[in-house]
Amino acid sequence: HIQSIKKFQKGGEDMLDWFTAMSLENFIFVLVMCFIAAAVDAIAGGGGLISLPAMISTGLPIHLVMGTHKFSSVCSSIGSSLKFFTSGKTNFEILKYLIGLNIFGAAFGVYILTKINDAFLEPLIIILLIIMFFYMWFNRGIGVEDNYKGKTKKNMIQGALMATVIGFYNGFFGPGTGSFLTFAFIKIYGMEFINSSGNSKILNLTGNIASLSMFIYFGKVNYPYAIAIGIVMFLGAQMGAQIAIMKGARFIKPFFLVITAITAVKMVITKFI
Repeated sequence: HIQSIKKFQKGGEDMLDWFTAMSLENFIFVLVMCFIAAAVDAIAGGGGLISLPAMISTGLPIHLVMGTHKFSSVCSSIGSSLKFFTSGKTNFEILKYLIGLNIFGAAFGVYILTKINDAFLEPLIIILLIIMFFYMWFNRGIGVEDNYKGKTKKNMIQGALMATVIGFYNGFFGPGTGSFLTFAFIKIYGMEFINSSGNSKILNLTGNIASLSMFIYFGKVNYPYAIAIGIVMFLGAQMGAQIAIMKGARFIKPFFLVITAITAVKMVITKFI
């Protein structure tokens, strides 16, 4: 027991050493980038393309970056989810059937991640992002008008499958999760972008919490960084969600297409160049 306490204390000291070693200028840069990332993510997803590289620049060991980033992402998800929820842009008539499946999928995804290599997924995700981009591009009306007619047996079965599979992907791999969820709510339920974004944020939040629980269990979170950056990302997400709600679906759709394209291009560069 005494050895366990000493090990815990040593781990905390190491985390504080990393926290105090970074220059103030670098820390402010990370905070600014993560604020922007959270705002972008609240509008159209893809904020991890900004926040994750910024957090890697802190000098944290890479095994801590993923868990610490997930902690901050939970704070960002809470910020955007809260704004969409209080604005009446979420549908718990549907979500109550999907949240549990999404949590299960995300937790199982993290577990599988510890067992096998995720490299084989990258080409598949790139292809799916490209298909999604062109589908949204050529179907100009999709996501702009709200065609949701209520829940049916068909869309609830499709939604259950979607929540489980994308939850698994969120825990196992991650990039583009918000974009996939938004697209799924548009395609399956016929919702427009605002309501799709609101519902996707709730599912993304539950999946992130499930994933974070696993990272905490494995001791992969640096709490000083996670809390400080998490507060900033919470505020950024609130601002981004407010912009999305004010501007409407016609503003979000081109933003969504840009973020989807950037995500695909970045993954191609990382994988093949």
